Amino acid sequence: MPENQVLILDKQQIEQKINRIAYQILEDNLEEKEIVLAGIWDRGYKLALRLKTVLQEIAGFKVTMLRVDLEKQNSKLVAKTDLQETEWKNKVIILVDDVLNSGKTLAYGLGVFLNTPHKKIRTVVLVDRSHKIFPIATDFVGLELSTILKEHVDVVMDVAGEEDRVYLS
Repeated sequence: MPENQVLILDKQQIEQKINRIAYQILEDNLEEKEIVLAGIWDRGYKLALRLKTVLQEIAGFKVTMLRVDLEKQNSKLVAKTDLQETEWKNKVIILVDDVLNSGKTLAYGLGVFLNTPHKKIRTVVLVDRSHKIFPIATDFVGLELSTILKEHVDVVMDVAGEEDRVYLS
């Protein structure tokens, strides 16, 4: 670990957070037959895959994966998904990302679903940095972390040769 980085979550702690979030999702959707995990590419999608694995073990509903690709640097919402709208229409959508910073990414991610009827939309983040400039609330959070703006949270998940970790630098 480079000397300017502080370990925030190790592999075991990340697993514990994912398990807890999965149980919260289950409790929020006990009556559902299917939910859609919409992971923001790429680390949000990786987190969504982990949630799907746990949910398949504990929940009785079907879990459909949806990949959301956003052009984050664009000042307008530009997004692509790997499924057609009919796959998430009138279903519970759970939008997943790794870190909530300003809220822009989640706001753009929510925009993908606004023109399609749905039962409800929930949001999941592994780390909430509490620096929102967009009116975004998170429904399920692994860790709330107060940071200063110049600090950076780096989530390392499913990287070849590296153990899962969350760092603050």
